[in-house]
Amino acid sequence: MELSFPLRAAHIRRQLGRLCAMLGWAALHEVPLPNGRRADILALRGDGSFVCIEIKSGSRDFMTDRKWREYHAYADALFFAVDLDFPLSLLPDDVGIIVADSHGAEIIRPAQEGRAMAPARRRSLTLTYARLAAGRLAAALDPDLRSSLMAAHLVE
Repeated sequence: MELSFPLRAAHIRRQLGRLCAMLGWAALHEVPLPNGRRADILALRGDGSFVCIEIKSGSRDFMTDRKWREYHAYADALFFAVDLDFPLSLLPDDVGIIVADSHGAEIIRPAQEGRAMAPARRRSLTLTYARLAAGRLAAALDPDLRSSLMAAHLVE
């Protein structure tokens, strides 16, 4: 059975979450970046560096999306995550590749690192990441929190 592109992306995302956890990376999904873009996954490594993972559900998804180049400024390492059916020859040489299937995900090509993120940008991104993670945890622990906060903002 052929999976739809949204289902493919969901399967890849699930396996990426597991891979990040096994690697000791703290991963957040759907992270808004200061440039207005949104990273599919932004993971914080133990050394304080950031990994951006862009999920591609098929060649058409990759060919129509050129915004991924803007993620380099907010990551120490950039990966594309794809499934087994993706034509790897389409992917650029300067990014890492993660391949996911129903059994897991594996880094098959490491990302090139070495671009130094400016200290002010790293600090800002770390604070944004921490606030987003804390907010999501608070919302998960108290599902009514979001509506309470929205009501409080309306009163102001």
